[in-house]
Amino acid sequence: MNIYDIEETLKKEIENISEYIFNHPELGNEEFQSSQYLVDVLKSHGFDVEYPYCDILTSFRAEFKKGEGRKVAFLAEYDALPGYGPNKDEVAHACGHNWIAASCLGAAITLSKLENISGTIVVIGTPAEETTGGKCELVMKHAFDDIDAAIQMHLGAENNINVVTLAMDSIEFTFKGKASHAAAYPELGVNALDAVQLTFAGINALRQHMKADARVAGIITDGGMACNIVPDHASCQFYIRAAQREYVQILTEKIINCAKGACLMTGCEMDYRFFENSFDDLVYNEELRTDLKKSLNELGICSFVEDDSQASGSSDIGNVSHVCPTVYCELDTQANPKVYAHNEDFLEYVHGTNAEETLHIACKAMATTALHVLEGMKL
Repeated sequence: MNIYDIEETLKKEIENISEYIFNHPELGNEEFQSSQYLVDVLKSHGFDVEYPYCDILTSFRAEFKKGEGRKVAFLAEYDALPGYGPNKDEVAHACGHNWIAASCLGAAITLSKLENISGTIVVIGTPAEETTGGKCELVMKHAFDDIDAAIQMHLGAENNINVVTLAMDSIEFTFKGKASHAAAYPELGVNALDAVQLTFAGINALRQHMKADARVAGIITDGGMACNIVPDHASCQFYIRAAQREYVQILTEKIINCAKGACLMTGCEMDYRFFENSFDDLVYNEELRTDLKKSLNELGICSFVEDDSQASGSSDIGNVSHVCPTVYCELDTQANPKVYAHNEDFLEYVHGTNAEETLHIACKAMATTALHVLEGMKL
């Protein structure tokens, strides 16, 4: 049988994977039930599994070796998002990571049952994409050093094989001042909240001189305890993004200098830390991208948007792409009107009958491109 025929025999099981993960949503780094379920499925199909993997409790690495040759990896995600339901207090898969998990396992299992191929089929379970970025940590622990190609697909509002993801730093500033009575002895105080506000003012002035692709978003996380006390402690957090990692580093240094300047103006002391992993921009392997697009064309996906650089976020798959040939693609949910990830309406299109067609297209297309990698595609 060929890839399409094999995938057809697995359709119901692949759909069940998606439904199980959808119905058992868990936050990042808490995906114990989801990761165990995926591991059990892979073991049932003869994959050798290391779990936990790289000392990350909800990560795993599953391999199916079919002789010597290349290693191709499918990157499963399975963390969900908070803030859904009538009271906005539920966890739900409003980004479709249940679909990603099912499509990655479906492609890997399909390929493992194909005869006369040589190489190793790998599924790497990558937790916490929505928060700390599990792939960043896996890259730092050399999880992709032996991988010849990494493949992943995502649901979105259009077909896009030119997805842009921005490099990002996550930085927190904490200012220490001196408390005093704000009315009786204001001259004795050193106002940490002033330092936060001046940091924002400095960054806002800096915006005039940022590249067009740069994005800086921030919040005050601690602004004092009471109006009649000069705040002796205040803090703020920023996401700093741009199209290239090199420019993010330049911009981050300038923003640190804004905070240092606020200290000079107020007399505060300041510490800073990177409170989440730093994400890199996504670098495509052109051979993989061309092949995956051709695989999708053969499955009837022929209309692609050209550019989404004006509506870009960040993803930890960018870090993978800097150490391993990588391809990433979004498939249109086919919702009309369009729906977008992280919206409650998106939940209707990431599972059940609304997601079945896209799910099986993704499995077949990824398995086909992975086969071409094992067969010696130039990378």
